[in-house]
Amino acid sequence: MRTWFITGGTPGGFGKAFADAALETGDRVVLTARRPEQLREWARPHGDRVLVLPLDVTDAEQVRTAVAAAEQRFDGIDVLVNNAGRGWYGSIEGMADDAVRRTFELNFFALLSVTRAVLPGMRERRRGWIVNMSSAAGLHGVTGFGYYSAAKHAVEAATVVLREEVAPLGIRVLAVEPGAFRTRAYAGFADEPLTETIPAYHRMLEGVRAAMIEQDGKQPGDPLRGARAVIAAMAENPPPQRLVLGSDAYDAVMSTLRETMTDITRSESASRAADFPPGE
Repeated sequence: MRTWFITGGTPGGFGKAFADAALETGDRVVLTARRPEQLREWARPHGDRVLVLPLDVTDAEQVRTAVAAAEQRFDGIDVLVNNAGRGWYGSIEGMADDAVRRTFELNFFALLSVTRAVLPGMRERRRGWIVNMSSAAGLHGVTGFGYYSAAKHAVEAATVVLREEVAPLGIRVLAVEPGAFRTRAYAGFADEPLTETIPAYHRMLEGVRAAMIEQDGKQPGDPLRGARAVIAAMAENPPPQRLVLGSDAYDAVMSTLRETMTDITRSESASRAADFPPGE
């Protein structure tokens, strides 16, 4: 029986879907959320197999406290799911500085904070799984979500290096890149009017916001099926290094990778010409 520590347990989101999928397999779950009272009714039928904890992942002290409480209750954490995050829309030039910093604080730095709090216990036991919920935007940038895409690109890079660093310690790492899933991630856009002050980007941003509002509740991805797919991937031998979830995400990522390969290959001669000549 494994113990899962899952961030971002907002009802209707991926965090709760991971919790449900883990419980289906007979495991135990520590589910964290900023508003844990929203999870009390859900948790009650599962008895002592579930621990719900308050956690703002951007608060380093709360992170340490929650991890310590989980380890004390269940004698260690076997699977960490870094799920907490969200995206704010805006242009690269015009997005407000505080919104840019919030984007990275929540989607990147908080993920590192939780990971670094959990790793000592995993290192001591020489086993564990870290599942970093990235995004398809981490493999191909999304117009209007440039800083969210950048934060998820950073998650991708950190995940690659972390995987290599902890593999000798018996710890495995998986990056997960969902596309459009039927969570509440799009629900807030109706209450977030356009505030940028550069008119040149308004049409683009208004289109982005309208698309998010239109898609809310119609996204093709099923969070529970997605979480089950991750658990199945973790059981593979060897497991994948990354898992793109959703047909829309798969098509977009593959198209971007093909375009990238074509573009880089086209400049091969120029790339190689930048070296010193042989023998020099």
